[in-house]
Amino acid sequence: MKNETKTLEPWQLEDAARLKELFAAREPKVSQAEFGAQHGLGSQSMVWQYLSGHRPLNIKAATAFARGLGVQVHAFSPTLASQIDYVSQSATLAPQLDVRELAGEYQDVILADPNNPDFYQIPKVQLRLSAGVTGFQTVPEIYDGSKLSVSKNWVDRNGFNPSKLIAMSVKGESMEPNLYADDLVIVNTADTKIIDGKVFAVNYEGEAVIKRFMRESGDWWLTSDNPDQQKYRRKRCSNSECLVVGRVVKRETERI
Repeated sequence: MKNETKTLEPWQLEDAARLKELFAAREPKVSQAEFGAQHGLGSQSMVWQYLSGHRPLNIKAATAFARGLGVQVHAFSPTLASQIDYVSQSATLAPQLDVRELAGEYQDVILADPNNPDFYQIPKVQLRLSAGVTGFQTVPEIYDGSKLSVSKNWVDRNGFNPSKLIAMSVKGESMEPNLYADDLVIVNTADTKIIDGKVFAVNYEGEAVIKRFMRESGDWWLTSDNPDQQKYRRKRCSNSECLVVGRVVKRETERI
């Protein structure tokens, strides 16, 4: 471990120190293991390595920490925040931009020129929901770019209204191995008719969840794809506690 720490630059160690302070101040308190599982950072050991300066932060990890702590990346890493800004700004200059080196691992990412007529720009958002209230508000996803470029041919071929499409990040491990934490999914908010076996974004008691609907004995159930059904138990979808936001129609993943 000591040898690995020496490979970090001074600014990376400063980032880790700021991040550790923010994590310690987080309310409500959460263990490193829980935080890592909830935000796609891996095991407790991985979270500890980032916080203690034994592993350098990359853009993916930084954005995950920022989401989990409710802060902007700039709050603990001005350098990575600048890199994220550079990537976002460069998207307007070139049809394609490879950000694998910045992210620290392979990403199949294409950032299209917003003026390119072959693409629609779909907003990346977080959902703002209230329990029992039909409808929803969206908040721009500020940590990972504001738009997702989607092929116009794909949208038109499927008969989707582009103004009704939103992109959002998957949280947690409940839908593995089909959807992983931090995968992006495109949700068609115009399609709220429940279909057996299909995946939807749902307002469940005021929380945004992505689940597969299953029909059994006349009832609708929200189910998880994770084989650990003891941990990820199904939930009955009934009345105003379970409101459909839209159907998941596409995913963007880093899992190869």
